[in-house]
This record gives sequence, structure tokens and C-alpha cells, in this order.
Amino acid sequence: MKIAIFTDTFYPDVNGVARTLKRLTDYFETKGITFKIFAPDSNGREYVSDNIHRLRSLSFFLYPECRLAFPNPFSLKSELQRFSPDLIHVATPFSAGLCGIYYAKKLNIPLVGSYHTNFDDYLKYYDLQFLSTVVWKYMHWFHRTCEKLFVPSHETLRQLMQRGFTNLEIWPRGVDCQLFHPHYNKTAVYERYGLDQKYLLTFVGRLAPEKDIETLLAIAKSIPEDINEKIHWLIVGDGPLRKELEALQTVSNMTFTGYLSGSRLAEVYSASDLFVFPSPTETFGNVVLEALASGTPVIGANAGGVKNIIQSGVTGHLCPAGNVEEFKNSIIHLLINFELRKQMGIAGRNYALTQKWDQIFENLTTHYTQTLNELNQQKYA
Repeated sequence: MKIAIFTDTFYPDVNGVARTLKRLTDYFETKGITFKIFAPDSNGREYVSDNIHRLRSLSFFLYPECRLAFPNPFSLKSELQRFSPDLIHVATPFSAGLCGIYYAKKLNIPLVGSYHTNFDDYLKYYDLQFLSTVVWKYMHWFHRTCEKLFVPSHETLRQLMQRGFTNLEIWPRGVDCQLFHPHYNKTAVYERYGLDQKYLLTFVGRLAPEKDIETLLAIAKSIPEDINEKIHWLIVGDGPLRKELEALQTVSNMTFTGYLSGSRLAEVYSASDLFVFPSPTETFGNVVLEALASGTPVIGANAGGVKNIIQSGVTGHLCPAGNVEEFKNSIIHLLINFELRKQMGIAGRNYALTQKWDQIFENLTTHYTQTLNELNQQKYA
């Protein structure tokens, strides 16, 4: 089986879509599945591989870390025909994805898609709510020819079914429990960032409006002084709001680490007493699963895919999105109840151990095979 993936973001880009697709292609390599990635160039941060065909691109104004492709159609068509895929998988709804749809139809190649981002949820954070109807019409049009559309969570499946999407299949996310685990040296993290408070609370994510950073700051400022003086926050990530947030300095016990990956990120999760994640716009929430794998209870927004990961009262707490009071009370409740926090950490780790990437990717490739078999049966019926 030969798979062509069209995506507007890929490694070394730093986002959930790029990371998931890189892990998928790593799995393809271990299983001997032939693939080719068609993705924009990465503004000088190239990952060189014979399996990638890079497309000329420009930065996307709403999401500067991602780029809009402007490929040479003759070069692209020639490369795709030379590769001769059995299946095209479009992962994003921008220009690279549009190329995938166009050539799937033009060259009569079976097409599937995956849905990673609720762009409609982002609109209010950029004062673009008036585009909601247009966005949904476009998403319907974009995915209408996909034989299957893979979604990351049951909540996303429910939302898309309500909006009339069809041919939906669950494609969840897994976690590397050998990298993310509870047994790192907490002292090393405290020394690295010069911390001396009793409790460490952490947020990991893109520092952008759609992650509801405003609520995160309000939560941090709402905690009573007698408890707050024992807390330090690590804000892990980068994005358009970072400089503004650092300049505000409204919370003295908050450190911005910038982007972390690998063992440095895993150490922070492991050293944390709580992971706080107020973002209501996630279709899944990879960082939530990473925190649970690290034995760290999560307090998250009861919205999007996050609500399908956290078992409230067992592995953490779910709070109404944007409700600062509920988040504050949940944080205090868990900080002053060590045994409950410990039990939640163990339960979170045990849950994460069941979320194995290989099984998830095996199910996906089974869906690929089923799609091709069904199309062949229809062809010769």
C-alpha cells in the first residue's frame, strides 16, 4: 500500500497536527508502508527526507507557525504520478489539502481525510465570528468527496454529525509512556528554573488566544495569597502572545520556559503537582494525555476532546470553560489533598498506558485497506 499525505504543516513545525503526522510516518517506516508527504517548506527549518516533497509557501497570518503552499502544479503532478499512490490522505483544509483533493479527483485516486482543528471555535478569539457560516460551508465542501473522514475524539464526532458530516471514523491519539512517565528527578527541574515553592503548576500549549490564556492568567491571580505563595507556574510553549504575557508580569510566580520537547518537556510534566489546561478549542488534547502519562492530574475545560480524556474525579477535574472560580476551587481542593492527588496521578498513568500508538495506527491502516477494498468491490460489482 502506498499512501500520499497532503498537509499544510509537518515536522519540524510545532503543533499537534505536525507531531501526529510525523509519528504516523515513523510508524509507516517501521511497518514498511510506502508513503510520500506533500507539505509546505518550513521557512528554513527543513527536515530532509526522500519521503517529503516540499512546496513553496508563505506564512499564514492567523497562525504564523503554519504556512500556505503555492506549489508548481506541473512539478507537483509529476511527483505524484511518479509516486503513484493507492490512496491520498488530506490532513488540513488549506492549499496543500486542496491540491490533494484536486489531484485525487483528476487522477482517480481514492481519497480520505482527517479533521484536526475546530476552526469555528477559533473565530471568537480573533473577532471573526461573522465568518462562522462560511467556515462550516467550506469545511463541508472540502470533505464532501472523502471516502472516510477521521476525527480524533468522540466529542468531535458528535459535533460533526450534528452538522451533517458523514463517513466519520474515530482516529484517536496515543502517548509515548516510555518518554512521559512519573519517575523523573523533580529536584532537577526545580534547580533548572530556580524554584523554591512547594507546589508546581504547569500549562503546556501554544501561547495564542484560542488556548484561552486570558482565563489561565485570571485563574493564577484568583488563588488566595496563603496558597498562592506556595505555588509556582511553569508556562511551556511559544506563540504570538508570549512577549505580551512576559511584558505584563501580572503574576510574579510565573515562569515562561519557551518551547520544550523530549525529555525536558517530560521532566516538567513529571515534576508538576497539577496540569492546568483551560483551552476549550481542542479536538483532542495531546498535552492532556502526556500529563496523565506523567502521573500528573489534569484540571481542564469541560469542552472539546479534552472532556473525553479526563475522567472527572478520577484522573482530574473538568470545569466549565472560562469559569475561573471553578478552576480555582479545583486547584485548591487537589493541592490540599495529597492522597487524592496521588490517587489521581496513578489512575491517569494507568489510563495513559492503554493508549498505545501502534494499536491506533494499526486501526487507521486497517481503515485504509477497508476503504480500498470497498472501492474495488464497487468497481467490479
